Amino acid sequence: MISMASSNIRVLAPLETLDYFDSQTVRLPREVTPLQAWNLIMEDPQPLLKIAFKLRDAVSRGFGVKSIGGFSGMSKETVRAGDYLDFFLVEHSDDTTLVLTERDRHLDVMTCVSVEGQEVSITSSVTVHNAFGTAYMLPVGIAHKVIVRNMLRRLQRKLAA
Repeated sequence: MISMASSNIRVLAPLETLDYFDSQTVRLPREVTPLQAWNLIMEDPQPLLKIAFKLRDAVSRGFGVKSIGGFSGMSKETVRAGDYLDFFLVEHSDDTTLVLTERDRHLDVMTCVSVEGQEVSITSSVTVHNAFGTAYMLPVGIAHKVIVRNMLRRLQRKLAA
């Protein structure tokens, strides 16, 4: 895990060595912790995500990749390193940063939810391990950016209500 210069954002590896990187930031109407942001986003997952995860698990199973099942909508009051938020392992949690990972034979994924004042960022970094991981990231990389953008917009609207 590497800290990006002059920020509380964490990534898997140096940017130039990553196979995928996306970081998106929104300004919220009020401050929240990273875990609060995660809980608010995940308490009502986007409807198409359930279908996407079922499809992902069905295809991936044929390549020996473990099923992840998707997001449960369950909130947690506190987390610490070693806990799980659905299929993600919590690698780090403090007042400004929540670092989640999923590591498998085809790729490693790190999602970092970070806050600075009223700004919330979701940063995803990926390293692939094989041809299946590379092929997997072609559609997922495109979809991921749209999904995260929608999650952050929904979070903005939810806190503005």
